Amino acid sequence: MSGIVIIAFVVLGIVFTDPLLDAATATRDWIGTRLGWLYVLATTFFLGLALFLMFSRYGNIRLGPDDSRPEFGTVAWFAMLFTTGMGIGLVFWGVSEPIHHLHWPRTAAFLPGEDGAPHVEAAGEAMALSFFHWSFHPWAIYIALGVSLGYFTFRKGLPLRPASALYPLLGDRAFGWPGNLVDILAVFGTIFGLATSLGLGTLQIGGGIQHVFGIESNPLVHSVLIVVITGIALLSVLAGIDKGIRRLSVINLWLAIALMLIVFLLGPKLWIISITTTGLGEYLDNLVPWSLSFPSSLMDEQAASWTTTWSIFYWGWWISWAPFVGIFLARVSYGRTIREFVIGALFAPVVVSVLWFGVFGGSGLYYDLFEGGGLNALAEEDRAFRLIELLPLGQIAGVLVSVLLIIVVAVFFITSSDSGSLVVDMLTNGGDPNPLKAQRAFWAISEGAVTLVLLVLGGADALSALQAAAVVTGLPFAVILLFMCWGLAKALKDEPRRHGPKIVYEPEDQMPSYRPPGGR
Repeated sequence: MSGIVIIAFVVLGIVFTDPLLDAATATRDWIGTRLGWLYVLATTFFLGLALFLMFSRYGNIRLGPDDSRPEFGTVAWFAMLFTTGMGIGLVFWGVSEPIHHLHWPRTAAFLPGEDGAPHVEAAGEAMALSFFHWSFHPWAIYIALGVSLGYFTFRKGLPLRPASALYPLLGDRAFGWPGNLVDILAVFGTIFGLATSLGLGTLQIGGGIQHVFGIESNPLVHSVLIVVITGIALLSVLAGIDKGIRRLSVINLWLAIALMLIVFLLGPKLWIISITTTGLGEYLDNLVPWSLSFPSSLMDEQAASWTTTWSIFYWGWWISWAPFVGIFLARVSYGRTIREFVIGALFAPVVVSVLWFGVFGGSGLYYDLFEGGGLNALAEEDRAFRLIELLPLGQIAGVLVSVLLIIVVAVFFITSSDSGSLVVDMLTNGGDPNPLKAQRAFWAISEGAVTLVLLVLGGADALSALQAAAVVTGLPFAVILLFMCWGLAKALKDEPRRHGPKIVYEPEDQMPSYRPPGGR
């Protein structure tokens, strides 16, 4: 069933690109205007839930039996969390998003003047808004699903699929048609969320190759890139999580840190420090107001339009990605306590996001405001390479740093494909946390094929159409996530208060009516 849905949307995306783009965009905009408040309240609730779980007695509960211990070391675990959750997105938007907010701010008073020049005062808000979209809220969404599935899978013995978190509410019906529908939505969001992100990554790599080597970024180059990178991803899939995804994630984390340090040391350091701390202060000062903000156009037309275009879009996008990232986070977090999970998935990635946007976004703001960098006039995928060109580097050093950026994007591409194929295979294989390598290889190839077909035959508009369609799935999944949290709350309430909750090795110990498919 999931395959049929995927094939149907690929065909629609190619044959009816413009009508699908118009319909998906119109639906997304209608949801943003009419039901954006649901996204706002839901994401804020997930953040509150994450903090509650961290500070409450439930934080001591392990995602597994009491005697279980983490499968992966802390550094490797964090590397997999970060690279899967938003690594490729940070590279793509690290320079671009603050530039967008600088030229089209949330606050009407910061709008560029008649000459089109942006206000310097808008830079702090631009940085703060980037932090807002890439820090606590997206990871809180992932935590809501990741904790739920890690708890029900590794502590209660249920399959690693979204339907398991609904078991306390629906019983065995959670694994009937309601659960199947939830899984189809999860597969849909995962495949097309990945396809659009991988497509954007391909465009950025193509732009980098054109910028560095003068090779035109065209469909042929995009096709070669997708085939080569998918082939490398396939080898990583066959190597397994420990030898494949884990190693690549750790390598890429260090490469990304090296790239960030180079840009910081060669960039406007005092400005970077100033705009990062200023933006962080403004973000924290406005965390509660912005978290609950759904302004009416009757009160503030600029803020209302900006919120619908940016924040509401992001909340729907992160929610649509929750099955993919949340399931993967649960899969690699066996043996960790809920408190460890929340701290690792909420605070550690936020630190990296703040540093990344501070260095890349701050440098971009500086060169655009004071050095005539012209970043706003460039395509989004070209801005990071233009930033490197503006740094005080020699020609050879500039080429090497640009190549490093291309490598970082490519490895993020590979790790995203790896983790995505693992998640989709688990979803389509009854929630088995250790699916067969051959099936994972099939989905890795399928993701590359979907990206190839959409980008080469349908172009950027086809990717935009399916991105908008995937974001629309965030609406029903926001409701599903709220019910999952309800199911988790019911199950946690039954945990004994005495120190050291009961060790549960079999699902029938506390959930007697459920038997996994094919089980005894």
